[in-house]
Parts: sequence; structure tokens; C-alpha cells
Amino acid sequence: MSNQWYQESFGDDYLLVYQHRNRTMADQEVDQLLTWLDLSKEDRILDLCCGMGRHSITLAKRGLQVLGLDLSEVLLRKANSLAYQEGLWVPFIHGDMRKLPFVENSFDVVLNLFTSFGYFPEDDENRQVLAEVSRVLRTSGRFFIDFLNRKRVVETLVPESQRFIQDVAIYEQRWIDGDFVCKKIRVRDGSGERVYHERVKMYTFEQMCDLLTQSGLRPIKAYGNFHGDPYSEDSERMMIIGKVEV
Repeated sequence: MSNQWYQESFGDDYLLVYQHRNRTMADQEVDQLLTWLDLSKEDRILDLCCGMGRHSITLAKRGLQVLGLDLSEVLLRKANSLAYQEGLWVPFIHGDMRKLPFVENSFDVVLNLFTSFGYFPEDDENRQVLAEVSRVLRTSGRFFIDFLNRKRVVETLVPESQRFIQDVAIYEQRWIDGDFVCKKIRVRDGSGERVYHERVKMYTFEQMCDLLTQSGLRPIKAYGNFHGDPYSEDSERMMIIGKVEV
């Protein structure tokens, strides 16, 4: 079976394409998460789809217990390198978010940041991710999902753009295909051209709440950005905080 887009796109070029997502932003976002989720040093935190570990490392620097999981071995190697440079030891685990390699009731908090949801074409697979979050959370455990806001994406989508980072050209094409927002990324440098694809299933707020509830999770509050503005259909993001249903 051919690889899915998320098995191809999160490699060395991803680190270049998304280098604007930096540690300064992670510091600001973690500041907000500390307040929203009332995080403490007693909490065991899972950074689900941790990527290069920006948030995991920032949380660890604050003295919190955090473990990061991701499917990309390239990004996990980068995360380990960055943690080492900071003099930190953060467990970074290779795994699939649909089948987490943890026993039940392993964590007090699960974080899912930077649109790391909706990767699968079928609702059942995306629901399975949430069911796994519910399974590994302890009684009354908290979760935070930072997802795209469908209406805002549809209304503000930029069809094409290009930028240059030193001698590397990055061309991006974006379009809507039914319930999916799609992106084609071409990276061109002296070594030639590489092409990557992204395809994320979009959900309305009501649909997300239904998926969460069906998975044993209870939405409690929603924000539209990391500044703390209340969520609306026109918000920049869809950020949902909740707990395990008991």
C-alpha cells in the first residue's frame, strides 16, 4: 500500500517550510496553557504529535513532566537534539496516534497542537484518535486540542504563494476539496525539486464536539486563539478544552 501524505511530508524539508513556528511562539502558547489547564508539576502530560518538540521542551523547562509522541522519526531526532542542547531529558516516543503505546490512565493531560488532527479521510479513524486520548487519560483528566477553524479557512484561503529561505524556493498551492483543505508544497534548491502534499479533514465546532462526546470526552470551553478570545465561527483557530467523561 502506498504511503499516506503524513508519512511523506514530515521530513527534513518540513523543518525548513515551517521554521517560522519557533520557540518564542511556543513559550507564549505554553504560558496560556499553564493557566487554561491549571498545569502543575504533579501532572503527567502527553504532547500528542509533538513534532520537533517545541512545546514539550518548553514545558520541560518549566519543570513539568512531559512526554512527546510523533510518527516522524526525522522530527523526533530533531526534538531529541534540541532537548539535549537545552540540557534536558524529555522522552520522545515513536508511535501512531490511532494506537497509542500506553496503558490506560497514563496521563493527567493530553495536548494536541498545531492542527495535528483530521489527518485521516474517514471519521472513524479520526474518532479513534480521540478515543485513544480518552483511554490514556486518568479520571477527570484534561485535554486541549488546537485545530483549524473551518469557516475561517474557507474564507481566507490563499490559493498560491511563494517564498525564499536563503537559496531555497518554497511554492505552496492551497485548495478546498469537499471537507478537506489541501496543500501542495514544492521545495526547490540546488539539489532539485521535492513535492509534498497535505490533506486535512475540516470539522465544524458542532461536529468536533460530537466526535469528542462519542469518544468519551466532554468539551468544556473553547477559544479562538492563544490570546484567549472566545471562540466564534470567524475565529482564527478552534481550541477546545475539556475533560474525560466520568
